[in-house]
Amino acid sequence: MTEASPWWTPHVHADRRPRLMLRNGIAAGLRDWFAAHDFVEVETAALQVSPGNEAHLAAFATEAIGPDGARSPLYLHTSPEFACKKLLAAGEVRIFSFGPVYRNRERGPLHHPEFTMLEWYRVGEAYESLMLDCAAFLALAATRAGATRFSFRGRDCDPFAEPERLTVADAFTLHAGIDLLATVAPDGSTDRDALYAALNRAGLRTAPDDSWADLFSRVMVEKIEPFLGQGRATILCEYPVAEAALARPSPSDPRVAERFELYCCGVELANGFGELTDAEEQRRRFVIEMDEKQRIYGERYPLDEDFLAALAVMPPASGIALGFDRLVMLATGAQKIDDVIWTPVAAS
Repeated sequence: MTEASPWWTPHVHADRRPRLMLRNGIAAGLRDWFAAHDFVEVETAALQVSPGNEAHLAAFATEAIGPDGARSPLYLHTSPEFACKKLLAAGEVRIFSFGPVYRNRERGPLHHPEFTMLEWYRVGEAYESLMLDCAAFLALAATRAGATRFSFRGRDCDPFAEPERLTVADAFTLHAGIDLLATVAPDGSTDRDALYAALNRAGLRTAPDDSWADLFSRVMVEKIEPFLGQGRATILCEYPVAEAALARPSPSDPRVAERFELYCCGVELANGFGELTDAEEQRRRFVIEMDEKQRIYGERYPLDEDFLAALAVMPPASGIALGFDRLVMLATGAQKIDDVIWTPVAAS
């Protein structure tokens, strides 16, 4: 089989360039939108003392060497979140970050080790405001790309239609026939055995060592995500508190959190939160995640104590991260993420 020509080959670049120019146009349109809505663009340091504390997140590690030769570990950030929240604690009100982030163990049609993340925050505003932002950005990207529909792997989505809002619990009932919240207690604790039995009844595969989180993720990946964002975008909201990450509990139901994800054509585009500002609760969640990471991968990442200190004084806010390259993929009809990145990372 003939080896594919490198991306820098003139004829390959000529084929790629139209989508890359559309990428630039979409980026310019988003920056114009933020400027018109009184957001400030911020640049955050890529080198951080902690890359994030999610169990399945893999980072690129390096080290700083001081003038005296002393060495200290650092990581390329997987998100600008910690730095952005420190800026909210410092007094910023509406900010956005638009730049590269880095994730290890990720490469495929929808994943790239270095990709562009658009992350923005609104102080004192409900997380539902971010849902409206997402709808605006889908229409903006489509307009800039001259697209009337988004499509990917046989799935189709109207970027101009109002997104549907679907709770995670309703998605489990609709697509898997599982009563998810029956396995979540009022204090947010989970019943692994109850969910295990529910998967067995639904005919889904299970393993004796599956945790509640493993079972939850399996239903999401196999039964729910492929059906989201078809016809119109889906906002999947009210995640169980056990899957809340950095989101605060819902005031209407302590079993769920103010977290949502945006899907188009079965592709996850964004992850938004009503931000948790309880530093001790955040520390507790981080420790649980790092214990799970240690169990699965045999490693853990340090906690950013500076971030936790800032979180204690951060005002109530909502924030969201959007995978810009994926948005460009859908708007331009690309079938793999490398096709919309100017200089893809060399494949190992």
